[in-house]
Amino acid sequence: MKEVLVLTTGGTIASTKTENGLAPGLAADALISYFEPRPGVNLSVESVMSKDSTNMQPEDWLELAQRIAQQADRYDAFIVTHGTDTMGYSAAALSYLLYGFKKPVILTGSQIPLGMVETDAVRNLHDALTFASQTDLVGVYLVFNGLVMAGTRAVKTKSKSYDAFESINYPYVASVSEGNMVALYEPQIETPVLTPSLNLDTQVFVLKAFPGLTVDIFDYLAEHMHGVIIESFGNGGLPFERRNLIPGIEKLTAAGIPVIITTQILEEGQDIYLYEVGKRVADAGGITAGDMNTEAIVAKLMWVLGQTHDIEAVKTLMQTPIAHDLDFV
Repeated sequence: MKEVLVLTTGGTIASTKTENGLAPGLAADALISYFEPRPGVNLSVESVMSKDSTNMQPEDWLELAQRIAQQADRYDAFIVTHGTDTMGYSAAALSYLLYGFKKPVILTGSQIPLGMVETDAVRNLHDALTFASQTDLVGVYLVFNGLVMAGTRAVKTKSKSYDAFESINYPYVASVSEGNMVALYEPQIETPVLTPSLNLDTQVFVLKAFPGLTVDIFDYLAEHMHGVIIESFGNGGLPFERRNLIPGIEKLTAAGIPVIITTQILEEGQDIYLYEVGKRVADAGGITAGDMNTEAIVAKLMWVLGQTHDIEAVKTLMQTPIAHDLDFV
């Protein structure tokens, strides 16, 4: 008998109508009743929290990770039901917090609540259970609309459609339909590079570059943040003529604050040395993030800073592939 634990956190999948709009309200025991029985699978359920995922915070990631880690010996797989708006962040965070975990952890949710007409929730629950009960893979994955993706590669790209999530810069791991799973890609087994850690430093900031951004913002960041992520233009470029941002990167780096450079372009990653506007960023101390997505970078930087503030160690770990988050830098 395969033992599967369902951990509920709220989200659209568990939402009901209120006078203020949809809000989580479906009890965990009611939610689990929507799973179809499977021979050889025993389902248990626990309510961890009940919140719109917009309200999900790093402290909630830690609570989920701790719940899962504490019960690793009792269950063969874990399913986390979660709101879609920040599910990509949570999937990435759990991928790091549960680094080296030897059981499958599957996040899923829905665009339309359980109990409503034409909901996608029932299918996603069934598919998550299919993957949980049939896969030999370990680690964190997200199941949505019949597709399985690595937890560090899942990004929400649509606000209403059923196919809300895409696997960015990484193959889909499997497809799921009507109780059957088809493997599409076999992730490489990674050699552990550090001891798992349930610590996070949340003093990070994501800065999106735009024409007109002033370098003055870096004064605030230097005083208040332990790490900065900049969503640059194109392949990693930032302006260095009028409103020159390069001195800001130099200031942060000199203060021992890592500056992670990603791109606003969702697919194909970056080549920071291709243009002068990128090379100047790298020369100023910008740490490239290759083909990682912002959700994964945020969670990884919090996790890395939770273990070290040494800027060279941070650079090494950020540029080390962990949980399939990175192919190149």
